[in-house]
Amino acid sequence: MQRSLVIHPNDGVAVALVELSAGETLSADGRTLAVVERIPAGHKVALRAHEPDELVVKYGYPIGRATRAIGPGEHVHSHNLETRLTPEASIEYAPSLANGASAIEHSWRGFVRRDGRAATRNELWIIPTVGCVARTAQALASAFRERLHEFPNLDGVHAFGHAFGCSQLGDDLENTQKVLAGLATHPNAGGTLVLGLGCENNHLAAFRPFLGDADASRIRVLAAQTSADEHEEGLRLLAELAARANEDERRPLPASALVVGLKCGGSDGLSGITANPLVGRLATRLAASGATAILTEVPEMFGAESALFAHCIDRDVFDRALRLVRGFRHYFVEHGQPVHENPAPGNKDGGITTLEEKSLGCVQKGGDAPITDVVAYGDRARLPGLTLLQAPGNDQVSTTALVAAGATLVLFTTGRGTPLGSPAPTLKVSTNQDLSRRKPGWIDFDAGVLAAAADRSEIDGRFLELVLEVASGRRTQNELHDQRDIGIFKDGVTL
Repeated sequence: MQRSLVIHPNDGVAVALVELSAGETLSADGRTLAVVERIPAGHKVALRAHEPDELVVKYGYPIGRATRAIGPGEHVHSHNLETRLTPEASIEYAPSLANGASAIEHSWRGFVRRDGRAATRNELWIIPTVGCVARTAQALASAFRERLHEFPNLDGVHAFGHAFGCSQLGDDLENTQKVLAGLATHPNAGGTLVLGLGCENNHLAAFRPFLGDADASRIRVLAAQTSADEHEEGLRLLAELAARANEDERRPLPASALVVGLKCGGSDGLSGITANPLVGRLATRLAASGATAILTEVPEMFGAESALFAHCIDRDVFDRALRLVRGFRHYFVEHGQPVHENPAPGNKDGGITTLEEKSLGCVQKGGDAPITDVVAYGDRARLPGLTLLQAPGNDQVSTTALVAAGATLVLFTTGRGTPLGSPAPTLKVSTNQDLSRRKPGWIDFDAGVLAAAADRSEIDGRFLELVLEVASGRRTQNELHDQRDIGIFKDGVTL
């Protein structure tokens, strides 16, 4: 079994694929190397000597600077490596758009809505306009599940509670309204009940304009304060929506009809080697097929801008991508926080040392797909190819943003593991085999086999097959265990 991996010919470190012991001899990058100390799996071992302040390279890009002399065979981590990120970054547009990816010829079975968008699920969604009625929404969903057997073409009924919609002002309130509207009009919602209270900032009259020209036959609204019995009336409205949605049936659709969100959470040292590149290769083929992939977690682009933005299709998209990242850097600085606060403790335990390293692994999920658009938080992705979406790295907030932007399926890679799910099917991909073995109730696909020299084309084929099966109705682990939550980005004043 291969014990270490050099990702790029210019790298000064290798990644331990298994735990390495002091004194063992390692063959890496065409050279023989003596390991001088224990190197945990997923962590880095120096391939050559580094002087203090010298740049350390991984993925072919600097991931930080040495804080002291590092000898060949030594463990490279937080004790001898630190970030070199600053609040501002100077990046030139150097396009690299060569892409010979083959289109996906396989079809999948989904639902088509009036506006032409395709859905992977046909569900009833209950969207509270304010946190005060979140429990009421959950009670309605629970009660109506007892009637689902009457509607065989319905995949489920779900309520998405949150704590916002009142005591918010300005951009905060608008962000809440945009995200909730993106969910209320989502293709996977065959019918939506918008449940309001009546006195909140985000009252129904204020919220309606955000719904735009949504299909009125699929949306009902209910103000709890003006209803004699909001529970009884809510069940009646859900029955109307269910009858309408039950008329829909799955039909064959091309890969171009897919809108897929790309997300990683709880990354480890193998994320940028196994799961993220696996997702990236699929994203590249999706883009070549005319489908849409959405990449977010903007703070986890810090330090990887040169590698990622080389895929922008033109200077205008590049400039907008650069403003996106600089805006988020300014957000950190404005709040007196360092731009390099990431990685999280779990990331460091898994072998990631600096934000540059984490980001370079994170953006692997986009593969070589051309970046065709950049959209604001709460807005919808509308173009084929790869869209960059404004949202933070937080798992709950970013997955919600992906779904609100139109993703009908989320591919979520993880090295540490999480049961979290979004409103859309959230297909979890483990970066290492140990996680997949320990948490079969969380993980849908084991990409850790790629570190064990598995045949890449075979694994890619199996992964594509699973993605199309999930799009066609196969339930993911988050669906099987009813793990569905939303998170809304908040930055402003609470009244």
